[in-house]
Amino acid sequence: MSHVNLIDLTILTVLTLGFIAFLLSEKVHISSIPILVILGFLFGPVFGLIPNAQGHTIFNYARVLGLVLILYTEGHNLKWSMIKKHVTTIGLMDTVGLLLTAAISGFLFSYVFDLPLGAGLLFGTIVSATDPATLIPLFKQNKVDENIKTVIVTESIFNDPLAIVLSTLAIAMVAPHADQAHLIETIAHYTTIYPAGIIYFLYVMVSSLALGVGLGVIGYWFIRWLKPGFFPQIFGISIAFGGFLIGEAVQTSGYLVATIIGIVFGNHAIMFKRWNEHEGFNQFIREEMHFNEIISDMASVFIFILFGATINISVLNETLLKGALIALGVVFIARPLAALIIVPLKKWTFKEYLFIALEGPRGVVPAALAGVPLSIGFMNHDQSLIYWGEIILSATIMTVLISVLLETLWVKTLSRKLLSPKE
Repeated sequence: MSHVNLIDLTILTVLTLGFIAFLLSEKVHISSIPILVILGFLFGPVFGLIPNAQGHTIFNYARVLGLVLILYTEGHNLKWSMIKKHVTTIGLMDTVGLLLTAAISGFLFSYVFDLPLGAGLLFGTIVSATDPATLIPLFKQNKVDENIKTVIVTESIFNDPLAIVLSTLAIAMVAPHADQAHLIETIAHYTTIYPAGIIYFLYVMVSSLALGVGLGVIGYWFIRWLKPGFFPQIFGISIAFGGFLIGEAVQTSGYLVATIIGIVFGNHAIMFKRWNEHEGFNQFIREEMHFNEIISDMASVFIFILFGATINISVLNETLLKGALIALGVVFIARPLAALIIVPLKKWTFKEYLFIALEGPRGVVPAALAGVPLSIGFMNHDQSLIYWGEIILSATIMTVLISVLLETLWVKTLSRKLLSPKE
């Protein structure tokens, strides 16, 4: 069979498995994510129906393109009024909380696997992000107080691109020869690596915000001018990928740029009020969002199935128990300790803090980033990074699976026991 036919067959297999996964998810009332990963694992390394080479090839594209679509789409769902109300809590969780989660998870990883702190740093940054693709449908199925839901979901949407930035910093420290580390290494010539990391992080935040808002405003005026009412789907995808490519071209976070554009469009009634918002914009956004959600679901299917299909089964067997321990450490140690930073605010009761601490499943971003160290190792013939990358990939799989399973299954019980019923 030709290479093209193998790729076509792999895509068909992935789509079929995705359809089965969503059917099972509806029947058993749990998130589709663990089902997707398990099906990918079964039909990949176990049964061999998804060829490893083709799986890796498609996954390398799907994890980038899919993340842009998912983050752009989820940005539409962030409401400015609720962000403004809980900006301090969200800000703390997405900065100090994210760093603490990465640091604690990384230390646990290095300790359990007896690996250098550099390997732990990579793992910690990869699993630091929580998953809006899991949380949003989960909270639709299970009634949760709007304030709690806003904090957890908004934190999740923002910490996805921020975790990608942190992972880039970790790669620069561990593998300075990697393409992702080029700008940080350039800055480090004039300082040292740690100040360079801080400068890079601040640059990414400011430039991504400016680009995202700027492109969102330009997109709005473009719609007013051309009135492309019949093509909102094409326009939405174009501006998302355009923002991503521009961001990457200027060495900032294209993912964060795409997210900010989504936020601008999702809050158009506030953002463009002073310019007498275009009367057809609501309809434009509704049509665009309907299409975006379908495409985002397809992106999740490819990311999670191929994530499972590219597992090295021998490495997974060797690291299964330790990987499960790490996963439980992320769920029960790293996340709750990191979330303690919101307790001094006196805005949340201890039970509300506990709910926030125990609802932080890992998903799309860790799945998409898990193979990056291994890919860099192969590209640069770095045997240490290949060895670390295999273990990081396996441990991330266990962390995604266990965190999603636990936190989707216990959400109803936690909500009933920890959150007061609201009128």
